[in-house]
Amino acid sequence: MKDPRYHWEEVYQTKDSTKVGWFQSKPEKSLSCIHKIDLPKDVRIIDVGGGDSLLVDHLLDEGYKGLHVLDISNGALKNAQNRLASKSSQVFWHAQDILQGLDPSLKFDLWHDRAAFHFFTEEKDQIRYREIVSASLNKGGFFIIGTFSPKGPNTCSGLPICQYSIAALSHFFSKSFRLFEGFNYDHITPSGSIQNYSMAILRRR
Repeated sequence: MKDPRYHWEEVYQTKDSTKVGWFQSKPEKSLSCIHKIDLPKDVRIIDVGGGDSLLVDHLLDEGYKGLHVLDISNGALKNAQNRLASKSSQVFWHAQDILQGLDPSLKFDLWHDRAAFHFFTEEKDQIRYREIVSASLNKGGFFIIGTFSPKGPNTCSGLPICQYSIAALSHFFSKSFRLFEGFNYDHITPSGSIQNYSMAILRRR
């Protein structure tokens, strides 16, 4: 299997980022979840698999500080940095595979992941991810996670994924998290396809 880093670098080098299936001009569901949690603007937030998502733009515009964006593709992060121009210096950028882990001194109040976790199809990688998010969130912190639902696609960007229901997400992370809220929604891709997502807000025990 091709190294996922090479796959994603190729995607961001060869495709129009406004035409890819996961593009959102405004990430309304993620923003709605963040607004519902209503954390202070100076908390530490990380967007895992953020790529060149516009979520960070909206959070900066709303006055959030301490923003971190992590993605396996350096090219995706460069796209976001170029788009933000001088504002990019207000964000901490991490070009790495999340399974490598984070600096133990970095503790977050909010971890956001829209469609990164579901690419981990092997149990050992799923468990490793769970260990990292559990270790990286402060007690009482929030974990917003979005994956394709059982009614959604079984591949994304040509790669296999794991589908999750709200109940499955809640169960898998239940040792360290309790379910705060969960819902399903349809994402309409730029080409007009419908992708059903499971979105859960979990809270660190």
